[in-house]
Amino acid sequence: MFKKVVSNTLKTDSKMTETKLNKSGSTAKYLRKYWQFYLLILIPILYYIIFRYIPMAGNIIAFRRYRAGHSIFGDEWSKLKYFKQFIGDKTFWRAFRNTLVLNLSYLIVRFPLTLIFALLLNEIRTLWWKKFVQTVSYLPHFISMVIVTGMVRELVSTTGPINHILIALGKDPISFIAFPKYFSTIFVVSGVWQSLGWGTILYLAAIAGINPSLYEAAAVDGANHFQRVWHVTIPCILPTITTLLILDIGGLIGSGASFEKIFLLYNPMTYEKADVISTFVYRLGLGSGNYSYATAVNLFESVLNLTLLTFANKLSKKLSGSSLW
Repeated sequence: MFKKVVSNTLKTDSKMTETKLNKSGSTAKYLRKYWQFYLLILIPILYYIIFRYIPMAGNIIAFRRYRAGHSIFGDEWSKLKYFKQFIGDKTFWRAFRNTLVLNLSYLIVRFPLTLIFALLLNEIRTLWWKKFVQTVSYLPHFISMVIVTGMVRELVSTTGPINHILIALGKDPISFIAFPKYFSTIFVVSGVWQSLGWGTILYLAAIAGINPSLYEAAAVDGANHFQRVWHVTIPCILPTITTLLILDIGGLIGSGASFEKIFLLYNPMTYEKADVISTFVYRLGLGSGNYSYATAVNLFESVLNLTLLTFANKLSKKLSGSSLW
């Protein structure tokens, strides 16, 4: 009996070894056959390693005192000194509040509008008109942010078309760019104009993948046009909606994508409503040379974004069953 068990074990081990060798050989053969594809994948991997992961080592200066011209990893340990410093800084909390308010306002307006616009685009049956609307709505995304902010400044300037309309209505011109209370509106409206069309691409791709028989079955059951959209289209693209919403929630505290626009639009008179964490970090680091303090603030922002992203993902998985991971 013992000899039989040993014999079976040896046979099993032999088969496993043979399978591993076959897999190894097939993998090597597959790599040789499709090496061009793996070479293409290698380029973005190297990009992320060199420009995303290696620079993370610089976060150490959030816990060390850094002085220009000395070691890039700082001279001496400061522990949590810089974290305690910005927690007690009223300017930081003003920037934190502004970041949250601007991003949340933008999300609340842009997200549903993008979805509605995608659904409306999908309903256009004339092909040339659909392509024309898509092209016109996509164009603002490709305009340089410097040009966009220049256009915004011209529109809201005291001699711009908006103030010309106000003067024609018998009102006094308003310097919109100089008053903090108008900054949020300018930021949100210009952002929606620039990103509305581009944001529909993923939705339209998801809608194109819906099985037409579902619409036919709904029509047979007596569903009207709106009911087919509500009960077929939206449920089918719900995973895409959920994924995009999770990513947007994960960036509520961050302002990396909007830093350039805010930096080009804001001024000391609008700091009260326009100064966000990214511009605050910019002034601290490159403006004042306080690199360790700026790194501590930026690290805190990144941790908050990661926490929000994880929370949104878990909540989405629990409520809808769709999640990023």
